[in-house]
Amino acid sequence: MPAPRLPVPILSAPTAAGKSALALQAARQAGSPVELVSADAFTVYRGLDIGTAKPGPADLATVPHHLIDVVDVESEYDVARFTRDAEAAIADILARGHRPLVVGGTGFYLQALMHGLPLTPPADPAVREAVAAEMAGRGWEALLADIEARDPAEAERMQRNPRRIARATEVHRMTGRYPGAFGRSAPAFTYDLIAFTLDPDALARRQAGRIAAMLDAGWPAEARWLASRVAPDLQPRPTVWQALGYRDVLDLALGRRSREAVQDAVALATRQYTKRQLTFLRTQLGAALLGPADAGERLGARLTANT
Repeated sequence: MPAPRLPVPILSAPTAAGKSALALQAARQAGSPVELVSADAFTVYRGLDIGTAKPGPADLATVPHHLIDVVDVESEYDVARFTRDAEAAIADILARGHRPLVVGGTGFYLQALMHGLPLTPPADPAVREAVAAEMAGRGWEALLADIEARDPAEAERMQRNPRRIARATEVHRMTGRYPGAFGRSAPAFTYDLIAFTLDPDALARRQAGRIAAMLDAGWPAEARWLASRVAPDLQPRPTVWQALGYRDVLDLALGRRSREAVQDAVALATRQYTKRQLTFLRTQLGAALLGPADAGERLGARLTANT
């Protein structure tokens, strides 16, 4: 696999901070062709367009994007597959003499690219089935509490993701160790992580405005469509139903809750997710959080640097 002489840039920021717009601007202004590689756990799914703030047709036509609309919602898409797909996309972009730019806010996807995949043992179907049954009975929060009691750092790495919690519990039942204790494979490339955020109040206003706009654009109908394809109450929760806001918005679509209540709930969940994103960027990825102007300047310099 070919490797660049300079690190591959990664642009990351909390949800709704404007990372996609900044990446597109930098790509258009670069002196050589730039192609974006998405590092988002949910824009890979066909049909999840509004609630994931997926790039629109105009943006996709202006700058080539990779790992958008990769699988149907009935399929699982995990960090191992993302890493393989992203590394293949980066290698292809470089082979054509273009510049890759990784853009996304899914921290454990970025961690796998930058530091390699965990070298955990393969799944044991019997243990996995037992963990799934326990999660259905006790809830994922109880399993996360078990992890927290044994290894607080591992619990933090879970990012309250039920699927990761189930996998960590499974590995611990099999080996007595959590995934973080197994080390990682060697990454295929080196990376330069450029991370930024906004003033918390300004970011919260942007997030609230985007939630309202997505509801106006048809997010409830999209959530209802998703429920017709994948049952939302399976345990462990299907990956697609871990996407931020979809379960709340389904309640709106089904008339269970008011728009105001749902909008407030999604805004609160978004702010909580933002805190986890920022913590992961700082503690797990070692990012120095810049302002958007400084991030744009550094990204522009990276994309115009000589290889």
